[in-house]
Parts: sequence; C-alpha cells; structure tokens
Amino acid sequence: MSDLNEVGERDGWRCWLCDAAVDPDASTNSDLGPSVDSYSAAKAKKGAAVVERLAHRACNTMKGKIAPVVPWSADLFVVDPSPIFESVERLKAKGGREIVARCPDERDATQASEWLLDRLSRLAPGVRFSTELKPGGGQYMLALRVD
Repeated sequence: MSDLNEVGERDGWRCWLCDAAVDPDASTNSDLGPSVDSYSAAKAKKGAAVVERLAHRACNTMKGKIAPVVPWSADLFVVDPSPIFESVERLKAKGGREIVARCPDERDATQASEWLLDRLSRLAPGVRFSTELKPGGGQYMLALRVD
C-alpha cells in the first residue's frame, strides 16, 4: 500500500470519484478526510499493476456499497448522460467509441467535451481519450474513445 501523502501529491489532492479537493490536513476519520482507494485491486488479474487513487473517506466508503459513481458537472447542459465510470471501464477493456451524452447545441457540446477530457485525465491517468462531436437531429452527440 502506498503512502497517503505520495498518492495525494500525485493526484493533486483531488478525490478521483467526486473530483472535489481533499484537505491533506483533515483527519482520516472525517468523512471529507483523505484515504487511499485501491478499487482496481479487487478487479485486477493476479500480478497486474494496481493503481491507487486519492478519495475522500466518505466517497471511498460509499463506493464499497455501490458501484463507483463519477457525476457529470451540474454546470453542463447534457441530456441522457452515460455513467462516466462504466463507460471508461468498457472503453479501456474493449476499445472503440461510445456516445456518452447529447447536447442541444455545439457550444454546450464543446463545453461538455472539454470538461469530460479534463475530468478523465484525473479519473484514468495514463489512458488517452478523445472526443468527437456529431451533429444530427437538431442536437450534438458527444462520443468518447480511447486513443
């Protein structure tokens, strides 16, 4: 298991699940305190490298009860957004492309695309993603792919 400070510094003291800041000085017993999450360890094949990530204690604990939820920003105008975590896991395993949201106009789609790529840089470090905006039917489809 990695040192909490090493993981925190590497992850910029941001929770990989909710993307909010984690206070490095908070008690590890506090809901908003720092913890090291090794979610991928439970899913990893024997001998595979495990990535440990920084999470709030409450986010890490909740994730143990239900599948991890990585929310879309409330500032975005997206319709029918796909669950981010599940889309990322599928694309990492199988490749290809997946429609992850619909947006009413190009500006909203561009904003959602930029936000998603930024968010994925912290959610799945080491994996390169790209997005594609496809107009059609009076809306824009936001597609995600692994490069």
